[in-house]
Amino acid sequence: MSDESHLLACLPRLRRYARALVGDRAGADDLVQDTMERAWQKLASWRRGSDMRPWLFSIMHNLHVDQRRKPVIPTVALDDEDALATPAYAPDRLVGYDLESALRLLAAEQREILLLVVLEEMTYEEVAATLGIPLGTVMSRLSRARERLRTLVEGRPQHSTLKVVK
Repeated sequence: MSDESHLLACLPRLRRYARALVGDRAGADDLVQDTMERAWQKLASWRRGSDMRPWLFSIMHNLHVDQRRKPVIPTVALDDEDALATPAYAPDRLVGYDLESALRLLAAEQREILLLVVLEEMTYEEVAATLGIPLGTVMSRLSRARERLRTLVEGRPQHSTLKVVK
């Protein structure tokens, strides 16, 4: 399989992860585009014979972190029909929206790990290598993300075990 074929085979998973990570279609498409562009430029650094997916997700992660650090002026596209449409009531869609909203409330570091493990079915070791963090950090962030997500979806109030000391 050629390098181009490997890149193209990973494209659907990159799009799915970017959409879950960024939240909007346009931003996700931009992130995938930037990732593919960077991957093409750095293709010589990919070890042939290894799985290209963790390498690409690592590139995407680094680009996403860089983008989050840049100050951005929030805008809304006026020609976006989805923003103006009133959704019909559908229980399945409502549950998905609640889950998506809950994911947005997670810390970015927790959301990234949760999406890579659950959505992309990466092993803890692959996630650690992709994000450049220790395995223990992956496991603790994943545990905290799952618990926070469970709390948000079930509607339970978040109780902190820390006390404020003055």
